[in-house]
Amino acid sequence: MGGAVVTGAGRGLGQQIARLLVDRGYDVLVTDLDEGAAKATAADLGDRATAYALDVRDVDAVAAARDEIVSRAGHLALWVNNAGVLMTGPAWEQDADTRRLIMEVNALGTINGTVAAIEAMKGRGGYIVNIVSLAGLSSVPGEAVYAASKHAAIGFSLSTLSDLRLAGITNIDISCVCPDGIWTPMLHDKLDDPGSALSFSGKLLQPSEVVEAVASVLDSPRPVTTVPKWRGAQVRLGDTFPSLALRIIPSVVKQGRRTQRKLLKTGGPKPR
Repeated sequence: MGGAVVTGAGRGLGQQIARLLVDRGYDVLVTDLDEGAAKATAADLGDRATAYALDVRDVDAVAAARDEIVSRAGHLALWVNNAGVLMTGPAWEQDADTRRLIMEVNALGTINGTVAAIEAMKGRGGYIVNIVSLAGLSSVPGEAVYAASKHAAIGFSLSTLSDLRLAGITNIDISCVCPDGIWTPMLHDKLDDPGSALSFSGKLLQPSEVVEAVASVLDSPRPVTTVPKWRGAQVRLGDTFPSLALRIIPSVVKQGRRTQRKLLKTGGPKPR
């Protein structure tokens, strides 16, 4: 199968994606900013997994991670850009460092990983999967900078895929997987945060549901996959008719706040 890199794989969704790839026979570089979390995940996944501390904002470090998996596995077959951060609130209430962090991890991190992967894949080909968000397809009150970073990630991914085809490179694919809110520790930490209400307004996904979507695009590459599909249709409708979306959003946010309060009261299922 060759080698694979998963960023942000120390816990949550990235951890489960790494497990999927190990089960499929890849040699996986489990990368995370938290080296301890990466080591724990790699140890749990067995001999096909190797831990690697990585800050996706550092282009040289990303290139070094690519070279590491090539040296271990012989070639790079798959790169999954999963690392991400979420801070909420109106943009004017966030300080410059917070805005920069969101943009650099979510957008620049995706760019760094994609470019590094392409450089290694030009000969034998390969596949890049970018975990984006429904926030990359629509307006998201309370998460403006986060949404901007995800719009950047999907715009970059689709434009780069077009550039590959125009250059006659047909053996490298790029897919964006755009899930609704995922019930992971990152979202659990936002239960009492009104700014993240929209993330709770739809179906809270289990990581396994997003992993299934990743497995599906590995078998049949598609430029954009939304999870669930109905929410993808909903946000695309809002993006097509932004004035309509602006009128509807207050009621959607209220629904999200109701879900947050319910989960705060009941505790909800344990996030993974």
